[in-house]
Amino acid sequence: MNEFESQYEAFKRLIKTHTPEQALATIKLFGMSDELAKRIAERHQQETIAVREKREPGSVVRNNRETWYVGPQDDDRCWPALRNLLAKQSWNEDSLRGLDSASTKVVSMLDHPLESAFSTRGLVVGYVQSGKTSNFTALIAKAADAGYRFFIVLAGIHNGLRLQTQLRLERQLVEPVIDQWHPLTGRVGDFEPPAGNPAAFFGDKSQQHVLCVIKKNVPRLRKLKAWLEKAPDYLRNCPTLIIDDEADQASVASRSTNPLIREIIDLFPRGGYVGYTATPFANLLIDPAAKDLYPEDFVVNLPKPRGHFGTEVLFGRDALDGEDPQEVPDGYDMIRTVPDEEVPLVRPGRDEIEGFVPEISGALRTAVLYFWLVTAARRVRGTGVPHSTMLIHTSVSTVVHESFERPLEAFRKRTAGWLDAADGELLEELRRLWEAEIARVPGNEPDLGETPVPFDALLPLLAGVVDDCRIILDNSKSVKRLDYEAGPVVAIAVGGNTLSRGLTLEGLAVSYFVRNATTYDSLLQMGRWFGFREGYADLPRIWMTDGMRDWFRHIATVESEMRRDIDVYMVEDKTPRTFAVRMRTHPSLRITAAGKMRDAVKASAAYGGQRVQTRYFRTRDAEWLRANRQAAHDLVDRSLRLAGARHQDNGMQGRHILRGVPYDIILDFLDEYRFHGKSLECDAGLLRSYVERRVRSGGGGSLKRWNVAIIGNPLSDDPEKRYEFGPGLAVDRVIRAKLGESGGDAADIKTLMSRRDAGVDLDLGALTEINEAALKNARREQAPDTALLTLYPIDALSPSPTNRERRAPLDAVDHVIGVGLVFPMPRGEDSEVEYYSADLSRVQDDEEEDLSLLFEEDDS
Repeated sequence: MNEFESQYEAFKRLIKTHTPEQALATIKLFGMSDELAKRIAERHQQETIAVREKREPGSVVRNNRETWYVGPQDDDRCWPALRNLLAKQSWNEDSLRGLDSASTKVVSMLDHPLESAFSTRGLVVGYVQSGKTSNFTALIAKAADAGYRFFIVLAGIHNGLRLQTQLRLERQLVEPVIDQWHPLTGRVGDFEPPAGNPAAFFGDKSQQHVLCVIKKNVPRLRKLKAWLEKAPDYLRNCPTLIIDDEADQASVASRSTNPLIREIIDLFPRGGYVGYTATPFANLLIDPAAKDLYPEDFVVNLPKPRGHFGTEVLFGRDALDGEDPQEVPDGYDMIRTVPDEEVPLVRPGRDEIEGFVPEISGALRTAVLYFWLVTAARRVRGTGVPHSTMLIHTSVSTVVHESFERPLEAFRKRTAGWLDAADGELLEELRRLWEAEIARVPGNEPDLGETPVPFDALLPLLAGVVDDCRIILDNSKSVKRLDYEAGPVVAIAVGGNTLSRGLTLEGLAVSYFVRNATTYDSLLQMGRWFGFREGYADLPRIWMTDGMRDWFRHIATVESEMRRDIDVYMVEDKTPRTFAVRMRTHPSLRITAAGKMRDAVKASAAYGGQRVQTRYFRTRDAEWLRANRQAAHDLVDRSLRLAGARHQDNGMQGRHILRGVPYDIILDFLDEYRFHGKSLECDAGLLRSYVERRVRSGGGGSLKRWNVAIIGNPLSDDPEKRYEFGPGLAVDRVIRAKLGESGGDAADIKTLMSRRDAGVDLDLGALTEINEAALKNARREQAPDTALLTLYPIDALSPSPTNRERRAPLDAVDHVIGVGLVFPMPRGEDSEVEYYSADLSRVQDDEEEDLSLLFEEDDS
C-alpha cells in the first residue's frame, strides 16, 4: 500500500470519531502536506458521490446535502456479523451484494453522527413482503458501526408484528455481537421504563448501542417519551436513529400518535427519522411546509429483488406513457375468480353478522382443496421454507372469523375420511384440479425454474397434509395465533387486520380474498400473497372477484408510475421539496384515507408545469455530438423555412427566439436528438407521448405551438467564440464545465438553464423576484398554450472556473448542444387520468439555484 492509500485509510478510520472536516484538520496537524490533504478530500468526495448517485436504489435527495458515508470499514463489527449470519442462512452473493449496496445508500443519506445538530427526514419505499426489514436491519448495523448510538424501531401497531421484529433484530443484530448492544425491549410485552436513571444508557462512558422495539401505541409512546425526558443533557450527545416500520400507518394524520412521534424525535438534537413502507401514498401527501414527517431530505426507492412476487408480476398492469403495450407484462395466470354470487356465502352484510355460518362450497372449496394439493407437492420437492399457509380474508369482523372455524374443520375431517377410504369421486376431482392448474402455469418455464410434480407423486402424501392442517383464527381477540417458531406449520389462517400489516405468512401458497377495502394502501397491505416463493414459484394461487382483480391491476399501474417518478427525478436538481411524486386516481378507490389526503392537491400528468433539461453528455463520442448539432440545425431551419416562425432577434444579448413553431417539427427534433441515457427526465419517448396527448386533447394548453430559443452569450468581436445556427442566428458559445468526478461517457454539467432562461420568451419586467412559482404564473398568464424549447451551444473546451475545485474542463471532442424544455400547466384536463400530489406551493424556496457555471457573461 503506497503512502496515499495508507493515509486515506487512516482518514476513513478517523471519520468514525470525527466529522470529515475535523478528520482532515486532524491529519494536517501531523504535518501532512496541503497537496496530499487535497487529494484525500477529493478521493473521499468522489467515493461519497459514487454512493449517492447509484442508479439502484433510485433516490430523490435534498439539494446541497453533504454525504460522508462510503461504505463498511475493516474494523466494523455489526454489519460484518449480520452479513456472515445471512450468508449462513442461505442468502446468495447476489442478494447480499444488493442488500449491502441498498443499505449503504440509505446510510449515506443520514447526517454524520458527530455533527453538532441535525434532524433528518427520509423515506424508504419497498415492495410488500420484499425484505424491507432486512434493509433496515442492515441500516441499523451500519449506522451503529458508523457512530449512531440509540435506535428506536416503531414496529407497526399490532403485537404480532412487534414480536416478529423484536425476534428478528435480536437474532440478526444483537446476538452476533452481544457486547455491542443493550436491548430495552424483549420478547414479552413492550417498552417498560427500566429502573434507574436513563442517563446511564446514553452517557459518554457507555459504549453500547441501545435498541428499543416499540409499537405505535399511545400509552407505550408516552412512557418512552417520559423516560427519555429524564436525561435531556445526555440525549444532546446521543446520535439517534428512529426507524418507522409501516410508516404510512398511524404515523400520518393521526391525532395522538403522530404528535407523540414528533415530540420524541424533537428530544434528540442529533436525530434521524427514516420511514419504511411499501405503500407510501400517505407519506408523500403530507404537507411539506408543516413541521411533520414529510420526507424532505430523501426518498429512496428500493429495487425489486429477484424472485419477488409483486402486484405487477401477479396482476399485470397498463402501459405508461412512452411504453409499448405489447412489452408490458400481463401477469402470471395465477388469479382465480370468486363469482359475485358466492360473496354473500362467505361475507355477511353488516346486519347479518350475528349467527352467520359460511358455506365451504364453490370457489372456497376449490381453493382449500388446492391448498392441500400444493402442500403435498411441496413436500415432494422438499425445498423452500417448511411451512405452508393458506389465507382466508373476507371481513374485518372477529365474529365472522370465528364463524369459519367449525365449517372449515368439518370439511377437513370429511376430506380426511374420504382420502382414507380412497373415495374415487374425490380423487378424480383432485386429479382434474391439479392437472388443470399445473397446465395453466407450467413449473418448468424458464422464469419459474421449478420441476412439475405429477398427481400420482403427491397423492401418497396428501392424507398426511390434511391430518397436519390446523385452522387458525388470527385477529385482535385471538389467544391462539400463527406461530412458526415451534416447527413446520400447515395452517389455514382466517383473519383480518392483524394479517394485513407487515406480518409474514410463512409459506403462503393460497389466498382467498373478498374483503371490502376502499384505498390503495389498505388493499396492498392486505395482499399477504406478495413476497418470495422459493421452491414453489409456480404454485401460488389467489381467489378473488374480477372487480378486485381489476383494482389490483390498477394499483400495479399506480405503483409502477410512482416508482418511475422517483427514478426519473433522482437527479440532484429535483428534491422532495421541489418535486412531488404524482399518484393517479381510480373512480372507485381512494389513494389513501381521506384524513391523510387533506393536504393533497390535484397534479398535472407527466410534464405539465415542469422544466426539464439535459445534464449528461457523451463528450468523447464525436458522432453522437455531431448528430445532436445536426438535429438542432434542422430544427431551426425547418422552423424558419417550412413553418414561417417569427424571428425575434436579440443577438446582441445572446438570445434568438423563434415564435409559433408547429408541434410536429418539435416531435421530429425529439426523434433526432440523442438524449443521454442518464438524463432520465429527458426521455424522448415520454416527452413525445406527452406532447401528442396534449395536442389530441385539443383543450387549453394543447401545445400545438412552441417557441424555440437559442441561448448563448452576447456576440463579441472574437469569431473563435461564435456559433451559428443559420444566417443571422449567431451567438457566442456558453461555458459549462463538468463536475470533476464525472466520466467522459457521462460528463455531468449539473445545471444548464437559469431561471431567467426558462422565461426567455415571456415579459418578466413586472416580476419583483424570478422564482419557479413566478415563472409558472407568468407562463400561465402570457403563454398558457405554448411550450418553450431552448438550445444552448456549449463550448467544447469549457474551462473550469479557478474558484471551483469540484469542476473540471468539459474537454469535449466537438461543441455540445444542450436542450431545455419548459411546459405550461394544462388548462383543464390534458388526460383521462387524474393525479394528486403533495402541495409544494407553501414550501419556502430557500435553496440556492446552482448557478456556479452560469458566469457573469451569461447573465446579460
